[in-house]
Parts: sequence; C-alpha cells; structure tokens
Amino acid sequence: MKTKNKLLTLLILSAGAATTTALINKCIKINATSKNLLTEAKSLCYKWRFGNIHYTKHGSGKPLLLIHDLTAASSAYEWNQMIQLLKEQYTVYAIDLLGCGRSEKPNLTYTNYLYVQMISDFVKSEIGHRTNVVASGDSSAIAIMACNNNPELFDQIMLINPESLASCSHIPGKYGKINKFFLDLPMIGTLYYHIATSKRALTDKFTKDYFFNPYSVRSSYIEAYYESAHLGESPKSLYGSVVFNYSKCNIVNALKKINNSIYIVGGKGIDNIKELIDEYQFYNPSIEASYMDESKHLPQMENPSELFKLMQMFFV
Repeated sequence: MKTKNKLLTLLILSAGAATTTALINKCIKINATSKNLLTEAKSLCYKWRFGNIHYTKHGSGKPLLLIHDLTAASSAYEWNQMIQLLKEQYTVYAIDLLGCGRSEKPNLTYTNYLYVQMISDFVKSEIGHRTNVVASGDSSAIAIMACNNNPELFDQIMLINPESLASCSHIPGKYGKINKFFLDLPMIGTLYYHIATSKRALTDKFTKDYFFNPYSVRSSYIEAYYESAHLGESPKSLYGSVVFNYSKCNIVNALKKINNSIYIVGGKGIDNIKELIDEYQFYNPSIEASYMDESKHLPQMENPSELFKLMQMFFV
C-alpha cells in the first residue's frame, strides 16, 4: 500500500511539474511575441517549398541582397539602418532566412545546403537578375557556397565578420544527436531554449560580442531579437542545428574556386580578426579586406554610416 502511495505521489508531482513547465513555456512565448516589433507594412512573402520566406524590398537600382547572421535570434532587422542608406542607390532585398525572424520555422534540421538552395531559388524567383550580396557572420558560408554552386546568379560579395574556416568545418560530435534529441523534447528542451535566448542572454551577447561600445546597445535591439527568437512553430530547431554544428560546411574548396570579387569587412574589436581574414586570403588571394575601428560583430547596427562608406567603395 505504501509503495502504491509513493508511486501515486511521484506521478502527481511529475504531472504537476510538467504542467508548470508547459505553462512557463507558453507564458514566455506570449510575452516575447506580444509587441509585434518585427511587423512591417511592406512585408513580402516568397512561397518556398520548405516554408514561406519573409522579405522586404526597397529602393531602385542594381539589386543588392542582404543576408543576416545565422542565429536563432537573428533576422533582417539587423539591416534596418543600412536599408535606409542603401535604398537610394540599390534595389535592396532583405530576407529572413528559413527558421529566422518572420519566416516560417518548421521542425527540421537546418543545413548549409538547405540555405544554399533557398538563397539560389530566391534570387531566381524574386530578384530575377544577377545580384550583389552582403552576408553577415555565419551566413557568410552560405553566400560562398551558393556562389560556388550557381555563379551565374551572383556578382560581388561582401562578407561581414565571417566565421573562421576552422569553425565552418566543424561537424556534429558523437553526442550531437543526443543533445539535439533532448533539445527537441517538447517541455524540457523548450525551457532550455527559452533560457538560452532570454533577454539576459541576448543582452550579454550584444554587450560582449556584438557591439564594441556596450553603452550604445539599445533596449529596442534586445526586444527585437527576443521577439525574433520566439516567433513561429519551432524556433528552437534552428538553434539546435547551429549549436550542434548541423549547419556547418567546409567552404575551403569553394573559396579557392570562386572568381567573383569578394570583400571582407572585419571589426577591429574582434579577437584574432586579422588572422581569420588572412586565412581567407591565403586560399583566395584576390580577396580584399578592410577593418572597422570601434566595431565588433554587428557594424551594420553599431556603425552603419561607416559600413555604408565601405559598401560604396566596393560596389561600383
């Protein structure tokens, strides 16, 4: 009888804990997405085979495709200030990658090849012309591979603080599948994701890694990234794919073969940025590079006017 009572008590406590966790997850999602900060009046939709892709189109002139960094909290929001500067000279396309921002976030494993297909299909369908590209952070590898696979679609390429070639080459470790399995669990995995993409975690990322001057980080930036991280059906799917290296791809061979003009912009505040860019230039000596003072990972948000000057020099 005592054993049955203990089991019953354990089941009740487990059910209570599960219900509480589910409620916490639901409250976090509602709170994060209630402000509709990423809603735009001129939002466009590309109906891709794996999910609808949100994008905006501004200005007139030669097409310029802006690809944001590849993180679970990233979106085309990071380009807002740049779009205002660029739209006088270019037709600017800014997309939310699948699994990011306002685009659909299906529950699948996100790979470099998936994004290469998405970018190539988007250029063919929505732009319809050879385009210049600016890619940020980890999305630089997507731009390189897309250009290597379909060189006729792309013209000049600018990479802003790309990840190191060694990092690009990482593959899921022996515990990758196990870790991703736990992250995919409906309640515990979702709670872990919510902690990893909390306002505190995003604030730490902005003040330590994204911005050179932590005092120039606005609360509106944190709120927008927080909303982006919690929109959609399965926002944690991209997070798991990135963290456990499913989205990585060795780009060295592609880098060697590309004939397109490539320009790398590095934030001087990033440790070992010169060594990182030197490595890219070793495999492709035609790559040009510049370093931005008082900048780290997101100069497009921290120093947009200075980045705009570099773009004007490169995209001629």
